[in-house]
Amino acid sequence: MTPPNFLFIITDQHRADYLGCAGHPVLKTPHIDALAATGTRFERFHVATPVCMPNRASLLTGRYPSVHGLRQNGEYLTYRANTFADVLSANGYRTAAIGKSHVQPMTEHGAEPRVDPAALGLIKEAWKEDNSDYDHEVPERYEGNQKYEIPTPYYGYQDVEMVTNHGDQAGGHYLQWLRSKSPMADQWRDRKNQLQHSYKCPQAYRTPIPEELYPTAFIRDKALAYLDSVKDDDKPFFSFVSFPDPHHPFTPPGHYWDMYKPEQFEARLPWGSHKNPTPPMQWLRAQHEAGKRVSQSQEAFIAEADEIREAMALSCGMIAMIDDAVGMLVQKLKDTGKYDNTVIVFNADHGDYLGDFGLILKGALPFRSVTRVPFIWSDPASRKGRVSNALATTIDLAPTIMARAGVKPYHGIQGKNLLPNIDGAPGERMQLMSEHQDTFVRMGMPRFMIVRNLITDDWRYTVYRGESWGELYDLKNDPDESHNLWDEPAFAQVRMELGERLLQEMMENVDQSPHAKRRA
Repeated sequence: MTPPNFLFIITDQHRADYLGCAGHPVLKTPHIDALAATGTRFERFHVATPVCMPNRASLLTGRYPSVHGLRQNGEYLTYRANTFADVLSANGYRTAAIGKSHVQPMTEHGAEPRVDPAALGLIKEAWKEDNSDYDHEVPERYEGNQKYEIPTPYYGYQDVEMVTNHGDQAGGHYLQWLRSKSPMADQWRDRKNQLQHSYKCPQAYRTPIPEELYPTAFIRDKALAYLDSVKDDDKPFFSFVSFPDPHHPFTPPGHYWDMYKPEQFEARLPWGSHKNPTPPMQWLRAQHEAGKRVSQSQEAFIAEADEIREAMALSCGMIAMIDDAVGMLVQKLKDTGKYDNTVIVFNADHGDYLGDFGLILKGALPFRSVTRVPFIWSDPASRKGRVSNALATTIDLAPTIMARAGVKPYHGIQGKNLLPNIDGAPGERMQLMSEHQDTFVRMGMPRFMIVRNLITDDWRYTVYRGESWGELYDLKNDPDESHNLWDEPAFAQVRMELGERLLQEMMENVDQSPHAKRRA
């Protein structure tokens, strides 16, 4: 059998219900909907962690953050890690990453170290240094006019077009390209020069960057050129096309800015919808009421109703531009004769609270608005539209891709092959786990949060390191996760049983690699 090509399209901070095919009442996504109509759309696909870098590393490796080591934003995925792109490349695939990678820090300093080994009387870290460079996504690499050549293979990718950061502040190869296209590039990116608008939503900026020079267009055009460049021979390709939108800041360009109006939207779950908010939620609300909220960073915050509606409208504009790009990419596959042997995948790295309980952006609180994301698999073996209710997660993507390519995975991979579910078989998972490890102390907590989250058919069970409180939601009767049953005596037995199931899941997913070796 001829190995298939892959076009893997991923967005950033895109919750599952923000697609037309997922039932959104306002947003129109005809091209992504067409993928769902010719493939399998998963209703219950959750991320391994609701944060960019660790989840993207889990996608590449098929392993949990606690195992592959990129546990939080600002760290890096070691080059010692095997990836599915490594395996495909070793088995004759052309591999390309176009757009946001984000498995290395894309700011100057990365995460602040929590521990100084010397201050504790220790010598070094538990892992030995590999003496490699992990600064290929930082801004300094892209300051010159000459394109910065990333050493390849880059985590298994032979060709790389790098985009860092988000919205109109995107950097990397995109910024070098933008500066080559216009002497106005840096002025366009200066927030003092944004176009006039009346929105009050924090991080809503009306960018003067033209549509054809916006990051989404750059990634689209580089991906189109790549699809044109691959030859019709016996060497298949895997193209990873990664859009930084609709992640904040909210900067849809041109006509996408006002494609949707705030008055078309309403937050379905305002603050008062949650019957007993957790301590971090209460702290965020108190900060908001005291006028102390932090709304210009990556942190979740409480927003006003009109700010939420504006964020919704602008997010939809950003998604609409991506949808148009998806349409062009699929058409290119058809025009070049590659469509009939190309698996097309659509996914996202995590969601956005986007108004649920007054929250916006993302954080450690694992509501399904941030853990549940789109996952569509359109396969030439059967372009039949179906919806799967199987529980699935980011670590499943690597083994599924390798299985479809007809290659064997490496020892220690933790995900499951989803091809049977894609073909219509019911899910085998009775539960799945997600992880979160915070980068610093926030949300009024006494320490940085470490979170483990269990999702079953009926329940969401969440524990926080060192805390006597947690979260327990009856998903059958409370799908909005609006009534925390953690302290309800009637659910004490359920809580105990779910705690044991989570413990079993954590033990199941300890690292099994590498095997200890013996002399022959």
